[in-house]
Amino acid sequence: MLTAEESDQWPVTNDQQSDEPDHSSLVPDHFLGLPHRPPFIFVRKVLARDPGVSAECETEFSKSDPMFAGHFPGDPLVPGVILTEALAQTAGIAAHREDSEKRFLLSAIRQMKFLRPVRPGEKILLRARKLGEVDQLLQFEVEAIVDGEPVATGQLVLNALKSEG
Repeated sequence: MLTAEESDQWPVTNDQQSDEPDHSSLVPDHFLGLPHRPPFIFVRKVLARDPGVSAECETEFSKSDPMFAGHFPGDPLVPGVILTEALAQTAGIAAHREDSEKRFLLSAIRQMKFLRPVRPGEKILLRARKLGEVDQLLQFEVEAIVDGEPVATGQLVLNALKSEG
């Protein structure tokens, strides 16, 4: 795991040897309103973005990721909660506007369905589209896609909070 000190030296460069997953494809601009930092950033690449409306991102989980030692030994699957978090981060990236000092926290998970297991090494397309907004709550339709087939769909609600510090 990255220490707090290592996180401050972001991004990790290829000449820094580590057994940790390579997060170097992320750049600080991709944090776009997210309160997260490595190793809890699951979005690896932002493919498209309409600020305040939608985002399309990509991720992939390595077989060497420590979570697969326990989920499940001999038959590794990406945990649904991690897939949901990657979708929530995609929604946060969609929600972010450059002129905003807000950060977005997951407030509710609605109608989340997992249509088939996702395995390490599979490239996952993540999509989020804003459906509506009431006060500080933003509702998004989200989906994860592998090889052109939906693997997870649902709705997530984010709470837009003024950033502190």
